[in-house]
Amino acid sequence: MVSYLTQKTIKNNVSFSGVALHSGLNVNVCIKPAEPNFGIVFKRIDHNSNNIIYPNFMNVTNTSLNTTIENEFGIKVSTIEHLMGALFGLGIDNALIEIDNEEVPILDGSAKIFIEKIILSGFDVSDVPIKIIKINKKIEFLDRKRQISIAPSKLSLNINFELKFDNEIIGNQSNKFKIYEDDLTDVYNSRTFCLFEDIEFIKKNGLAKGGSLDNAIVVKDKEILNKEGLRNNKEFVNHKILDCIGDLYTSGYRIIGDVVCSQGGHFLTNQLLRKVFKEKSNFSIIEIREKNLPHTLINRNLLRSIA
Repeated sequence: MVSYLTQKTIKNNVSFSGVALHSGLNVNVCIKPAEPNFGIVFKRIDHNSNNIIYPNFMNVTNTSLNTTIENEFGIKVSTIEHLMGALFGLGIDNALIEIDNEEVPILDGSAKIFIEKIILSGFDVSDVPIKIIKINKKIEFLDRKRQISIAPSKLSLNINFELKFDNEIIGNQSNKFKIYEDDLTDVYNSRTFCLFEDIEFIKKNGLAKGGSLDNAIVVKDKEILNKEGLRNNKEFVNHKILDCIGDLYTSGYRIIGDVVCSQGGHFLTNQLLRKVFKEKSNFSIIEIREKNLPHTLINRNLLRSIA
């Protein structure tokens, strides 16, 4: 993925249509270009008023099997994490996302199709500097055996993620990436997954009505039910890293920090962001003044605090 130091939007409208994972409904989405400093904004076009929803961590009202955002009028958009991860990875700072139902379509269960279509649309790069969040001190959130932390990092957003499943196929799996430097193809191509024995319970709770082997990996005992198998040998943990990237983007900006997570998910990432932003001393919002410097060379002399 390419990272620029000036704000970027898409050049042309990008449209997606497909089934929503949890509601099972057909949904249409159109991503439109936006001016610098507009940010990422969702608009429910099936509502005539009060239909703007900001994908901010404080607006997250549900983290059970997806990330749902909601405005003050009760208008929601759910399962935003894969699209948000794609926008983050492609360095899209500004976009208006029009959607005609409550849930972003699941497509193939990964961010692959989002990324391919957005790249085809082209990019419009402005002269306005990007802003980033720099973590100033280590912050942790614990939930029994699950934990997540973010600590200061000089140059990058690093994510080190660990999964622990009793299932033999998934097992204990971990991976780590430097998000602004490494090839993230495997992360963005990795699909959502579930255990076969959990499907009935999930559906009893009114979820996964649109779930199928076309948009999720299903593991039954020692077998993967999808005929094509896995796309990469760490697809389970790589998908959790995709979710984490998308959820971190609800901070509003790209982040410089070192994330370590064990057995986490949408809830832990959201709680971590809430804890980070509770105290102003935990972070700085910084503006990049240079335009052409590679991100790997970002240093304090080129940053100006705007917080």
